[in-house]
Amino acid sequence: MSTNIRKFTGFISLFLLIITVVSCQKNAGSGNANKARLQVRLTDDPNLNLSQVWIDVREIQINMADTGLITLAGSKPGMYNLLALINGKDTLLSDSEIPAGQISQIRLILGDNNYAITHTGERIELTTPSAQQSGLKVQVHQTVTGGMLYRLILDFDAGKSIVTAGNSGKYILKPVLRIISFVPSGGNVKGFVLPDSVETAIYAIVGADTLAATFSDTTMKGAYFFNDIAAGNYSFWYVPQDTIHKPAVRSVAVTLGRTTIVDTVKLFP
Repeated sequence: MSTNIRKFTGFISLFLLIITVVSCQKNAGSGNANKARLQVRLTDDPNLNLSQVWIDVREIQINMADTGLITLAGSKPGMYNLLALINGKDTLLSDSEIPAGQISQIRLILGDNNYAITHTGERIELTTPSAQQSGLKVQVHQTVTGGMLYRLILDFDAGKSIVTAGNSGKYILKPVLRIISFVPSGGNVKGFVLPDSVETAIYAIVGADTLAATFSDTTMKGAYFFNDIAAGNYSFWYVPQDTIHKPAVRSVAVTLGRTTIVDTVKLFP
């Protein structure tokens, strides 16, 4: 037991929290430019020294400079085995709308069921007093804008995060978190189709492939919105859902980290 415990802090590899902040608009014209959507994903690097490392995630919170502490309503509480999230695998921890503004801090609230399993089947309990109360904190101090898409990557150095609790023989999970990068990742597109009384299908096409599709909103002056599509040059096809108007085509360039506004498209009989 003591040999395994002494080796424990050198066993655990890094894992990443991939946090993508995207615009909250889900349907054409229905979004709020003052809102963003925060997605939190969890992944890990390979580790050959332990068979399992389980983290009990209860909540994810962010601290906004203008609105204060927010608990992300779209969080997915549960037990997560970090060592199952390797070789490009990840899992979604949260998908929530947040206000635009400055994120000053992110907090991960953990439960009390955190532990590791060695290859011999030995279970090592990890206590997390601070994580159960105020959460595991990392300072961010980054501004998010409605209609923008961002990717925030945090590094969780678990190897440096296991400390001895005095002479008690217990080990505390006291995570060391740092920001690796905060960069735009993808782009959005919005515009209007006239006449706004006609529902129109809009297809984002590259070559022979349709990469995204949506409909204009007849209750919002013919507005449409594409959320989080890859940067590049597209042919946008506008196909009216009546038999009177003709389809139209526009060339649209989608820019990383930005919202492209397309000139209003007018459909003719």
